Amino acid sequence: MNKAIELVSNELNITINEFSVAGIPHQTLFAHHWFIGTDDTVDANVLKERIDFHLKKINDDYAVERSAALKEVVVDVLPLHKFYDWMESKGKVGGQNKFPRVMKSTQLEEWIKFIA
Repeated sequence: MNKAIELVSNELNITINEFSVAGIPHQTLFAHHWFIGTDDTVDANVLKERIDFHLKKINDDYAVERSAALKEVVVDVLPLHKFYDWMESKGKVGGQNKFPRVMKSTQLEEWIKFIA
């Protein structure tokens, strides 16, 4: 996951300081919902395609899942301050605290309400 983000960042010449992903229901199967934190201008559809491409290339298991149960990838690009503001709202400011790379359902619900 980190490597794919690094590759996409380099490829698109953007800085991605924060990101997170959550597994979500999609029709009868599943999807990944990515939240990308960058202050650079980037097309979310291009980002979606490149993240998916690099994950398939790096991770054989991911490639298999994309052809089976993982039917969609959703990408939201958000200004970086949203990630930091959320951490501050949780009382988790500073270098010791990191934004979660993978969100669980309760955390995801809170995050979606926060960014709305």
